[in-house]
Amino acid sequence: MKAFVLEEFNTPYALRELSVPTVQDPDDILIRVEAGSYCHTDAVVAMGTVIRPPLPHVGCHEYAGIVVALAPGKAVSHDLQVGDRVAVSGRGNHVCGVCRECRSPSEVLPDESGFSVYCPLSGAGLGVDRLGGFREYAIVDARQVARIPEAPLMCAGLTIYAALKKCELTAGQRVGIMGCGGGLGHLELQFATKMGLRTTGVDIAPRSLQFARDLATGAIIIDASKQTAKEARQQMGKDDGLNLESEMGLDAVLILPESQKSFQYGIDMVRNGGLAVVISFPPEGFHVDAGDLGNGRDVGILRQGERQGQDHRISLLEAERFGGGVSFWRSREIGG
Repeated sequence: MKAFVLEEFNTPYALRELSVPTVQDPDDILIRVEAGSYCHTDAVVAMGTVIRPPLPHVGCHEYAGIVVALAPGKAVSHDLQVGDRVAVSGRGNHVCGVCRECRSPSEVLPDESGFSVYCPLSGAGLGVDRLGGFREYAIVDARQVARIPEAPLMCAGLTIYAALKKCELTAGQRVGIMGCGGGLGHLELQFATKMGLRTTGVDIAPRSLQFARDLATGAIIIDASKQTAKEARQQMGKDDGLNLESEMGLDAVLILPESQKSFQYGIDMVRNGGLAVVISFPPEGFHVDAGDLGNGRDVGILRQGERQGQDHRISLLEAERFGGGVSFWRSREIGG
């Protein structure tokens, strides 16, 4: 079978011939990969700066395919059969089932006891420190997949959906999205508005801003190069009929870009007592002003969304029409 293989760090993935794997573990299934995404994480792995998997390595932690084989002697594996279409989330591969993470309910959308995508023995995930989906056939744990309709939305959708659920907002409350015109941000715009939240998107690149506006979600789209966070917050206060500046602003903000300026802009838009959820992970980290914490702003870091979140998100996607954008690239145009 053909596979894209990382042979050295800081080099492009190379097209190679590998043997088709066979199912050995009783919880495993073999899938024929129909689609896989190239994520920012794949670039990070290829650089070898944060995670250094054994080489040669096959990337891709978010992919989908058709079940073609189960463990020997099995006709059904965790409600899956040959021919089912499934989406693979990289986390939750070969969990131990007995550690604290596996025994305790997850924090946003609980998985059943005995399974957790945070299990420390399951590693960083398929495509990260274990072989992933940049190949024609892949072995995956049947417990980490979700049966899907024709169009899946995996890591990107699960990440921002979990972030939005973490905010615990109700319809009518305000949420902001830093980086609203990007791969995750444009999905968050649609999730948030469909859930009845008053949504404000912020970006700075003209193309990203136009893309966000073209989605026509009804969200307020702000060009950060033309309007300060304080001005945006004051406008919200005016629209809400508020007089105290401490009460003005967003109830929660989701921060996607990796720059300190974007981080601070997002924090500055949040009302006192509001929540900031950080989804990005810049190598140099973020600086948090103690004054912001003193004003009661809660800054949280998002962990990977649970497996159950896939099913919730798929249901939402089936119920609502979502827009999006597709760009086509040849494999040689994508660096490590």
